[in-house]
Amino acid sequence: MGKHNVVELLGRETSRDELTELIRDGARKLIGEALEAEVGELLSSLCGRRDASGRAAVVRNGYQPERDIQTGIGPVTVKVPKVRSRNGEPVSFRSALVPPYVRKTASLEAALPWLYLKGISTGEMAPALEVLVGSEAKGLSASTVSRLKQQWREDYEGWCHRRLDKDRWVYIWADGIYSGLRAERQRLCALVVVGVNERGDKHFLAIEDGIRESTQSWREVLLDLQSRGLNPPELAVGDGALGFWAALEEVFPATRQQRCWMHKTGNVLNALPKSVQPKAKSALHDIWQAATREDAERAFDRFIVTYEPKYPKATVCLVKDRDTLMTFYDFPAVHWQHLRTTNPIESTFATIRHRTTRTKGCVTRDSLLHMMFKLGQCAEKNWRKLRGFAYLAKVVEGVEFINGEEIEQPDQVAA
Repeated sequence: MGKHNVVELLGRETSRDELTELIRDGARKLIGEALEAEVGELLSSLCGRRDASGRAAVVRNGYQPERDIQTGIGPVTVKVPKVRSRNGEPVSFRSALVPPYVRKTASLEAALPWLYLKGISTGEMAPALEVLVGSEAKGLSASTVSRLKQQWREDYEGWCHRRLDKDRWVYIWADGIYSGLRAERQRLCALVVVGVNERGDKHFLAIEDGIRESTQSWREVLLDLQSRGLNPPELAVGDGALGFWAALEEVFPATRQQRCWMHKTGNVLNALPKSVQPKAKSALHDIWQAATREDAERAFDRFIVTYEPKYPKATVCLVKDRDTLMTFYDFPAVHWQHLRTTNPIESTFATIRHRTTRTKGCVTRDSLLHMMFKLGQCAEKNWRKLRGFAYLAKVVEGVEFINGEEIEQPDQVAA
């Protein structure tokens, strides 16, 4: 890798975790897409050949049998395309990426960070793939790499225009994800929205480039979602970024608001000395882990009385969002663990926020955005249904909940 830019991947001591599975799935897709780009390049170069009927003389002919390539994080299954000639001329497809009989790669574990965070955004894809499968990858042409990157761009653009009105979206989570990598002299801030439909299925609704989570940027994201059929959600969960909430009140004024307790806890603790933080953190947990709103309010008041005299900045930070920190108590208790934080977004993009340490040089904002989209697609396939999804229909119907418990209506009691 010598002269090339490398992004380090930390935590490699674990060999079978969600990140490893995500990387393995990403490697399989990456190799598959590269193989399709290679065979597409071959067919394009032979498009001038015609048979007696004027048809293309060389065409696709299925795939070779699947085989596993052993990597640093386990086997990755590949299917190499085949071609055939209609006029009997000898022709075959020999992949530069996965030559015949290759069964083992160089260390994929070391290569993948660069593949994701550098390779998809520059003309250096070929040396990235060389690390993945060995020196045979040198045969990849610039046009093959360009074709591959164009496909990712088209996938993202198509995804951004899909309709959303086939589902009833009940909850959404929103967050601004800073990549940690610099693109065009600024860190990329991706505005991310995840939604859960009435069946409990979670999906990414938006992964858009933003400008420091401004109100205008969030307004554009929400208006686009609305134009594609997103109904007003029952509840939105996010951090304290004023841009999102101001935009939400404009576009979906009926949607209720829940501030993220994870972000709020971090902000409050940052205003306290380190020696005080462990005890203060426990006191904050007593608030949002309380069984009822009344118990939470009492714990909230205790925190203010305890810390306001010496640390007024910390208590001001907490008090300003008091009402919206407690909204989850008006929803089914089985949903609370999902509604108190933006964890569905945070955990998915931990690969970017916490596993990358440094990069040299610049990559384009679009390329970083496409990389986030690819990671998000891989992660989404492993998501489980929302716990207690059967209650979502009641939330949509407007059933009232107090302290997480359904309130029986008079006609129900009479029955």
